[in-house]
Amino acid sequence: MGVSVKMQRRKTWEISPTFHCSIIGTCLTAGELRQVIAKLGDIDAKTASDHALHSRGVRAAGQRDLAGKLLNKALDRRHEAVLKRFARLGTAAELRTLWNTCMEEGEISGAYWAVISHPAADHGLLQDVFGEVHMLSHLVGSSSRLDIARLRALQTELALKDEKIARQEAQLHRSSEERSALQRRVDALEEVVLRARAVNVAEENGDGVNAALIEKLQAARERAEALERRLDESEAQGLAAGKRAAALARENLALLRENAGLERALLDDGDADAPSAAAQSGTTLLYVGGRRNLFERLRLLAGQAGIELLFHDGGVEESTSLLPGLIAQTSVTLFPVDCVSHSAAGIVKRHCRDSGKPFMPLRSASLASFIAALGALAATGPQSGRVPA
Repeated sequence: MGVSVKMQRRKTWEISPTFHCSIIGTCLTAGELRQVIAKLGDIDAKTASDHALHSRGVRAAGQRDLAGKLLNKALDRRHEAVLKRFARLGTAAELRTLWNTCMEEGEISGAYWAVISHPAADHGLLQDVFGEVHMLSHLVGSSSRLDIARLRALQTELALKDEKIARQEAQLHRSSEERSALQRRVDALEEVVLRARAVNVAEENGDGVNAALIEKLQAARERAEALERRLDESEAQGLAAGKRAAALARENLALLRENAGLERALLDDGDADAPSAAAQSGTTLLYVGGRRNLFERLRLLAGQAGIELLFHDGGVEESTSLLPGLIAQTSVTLFPVDCVSHSAAGIVKRHCRDSGKPFMPLRSASLASFIAALGALAATGPQSGRVPA
C-alpha cells in the first residue's frame, strides 16, 4: 500500500543538512527563491545576488519556523504534479524505479525533492540520488570547457581565412587597376586609328599605314577582351570571397558572444551552482529541436537564471501540432539552426509572428550558444525579438 505524502512526507528541517544545498540549488529557481526571501521581509531581497539568496535559502531549510515553512510550501507548489506520482509508492525499490524514469525524461528537480522528502526513502537511495545530481553539475562544467576549446580552434581557423581573404582582395585591386590602364591604352589606340584614317583620305599611299594601324588596334582589342575576362573572373572570385568573409565575420561575432558567456559561466571554476549574470526571473522559454542528451543541462542552466525551460523535439517523436500551444505559454522561443527540421523552424517563425512573440534562432545546439542566448535575454529583455545566431 502506498504512503500518504501529504501527511507523512518529511519537511526540510527533518532532512539531513547534507542535502539542503542541493535541494535549494536544484529544486527551486533563483526567481522562486527570491520570492520566498522577499516574503520574509528581507529589505535587500530584490537586489541581493543569487549566491547570497542561495545561502539564505540553505539556512532557512534547517529552521522550523516561518522561513522553513514558506520554503517547503514553495517546493511543494512548484513540484505538485511530480509529488503526486511519487505519493502512490511505498517502498524504496519503487521510488528508485520512478527516479530512474524521471532522470531519462529530464524531470530532475521535481523528482529529487519527491525522493528526498519521501518517508519510504532509505539511506542508500538518498545517497544514490544525491550523488547523481551532484555529478550532473560537474558534467555541465566539463561540457562548457570542451565548447571553449572548440571555440579557440575556430578562432585560429578564422584568422587564417582572414589572411587569405586579404590576399584575394589585394589581387582584385591590382586587377582593377590593370583594367583601367588597359582601357586608357585602347582609347589612345582608337584615337591613333582615327587620325590614320584622316591621313589615308589625304594621301594616296596611305592604305598600307592604315591597314597596319587597324591590325594593331584589333590585336589590342583582343588583348583587352582577354584581360577583361580575367578581370571579370577575379571580380567574381573577390565577390565570393567577400561573402565568405562576411559569413565568417558573423560566425566570429557569435563565437565571441558564446566565449564571453562561457567565461562568465566558468568564473567559479565550472561550479553549476554559480549564479548567472543573465537572470530573468519569471521568464518561460521554449526550446525546439536540439540534442535530447543536453536537455537536462539546458534546463539546469536556465533554472540558475530564474527561467523555466520547456522542450519540443521539433517533430522527431512529438507532433508539430503541439507547437502553437507551447508558443502561447512562453515568452520567447529558441531553436538551433543546425539541429531542427525546416518544417519545425517554419512553424515556429509563422506562429511567433502571428502571435507577436519573439523567437531566437541559435547558431548551434551547443551549451555555448544557449548560454549566449541567456546573456542576450538578460541584456535586451525577453520582448526584444531575435538574437544574432
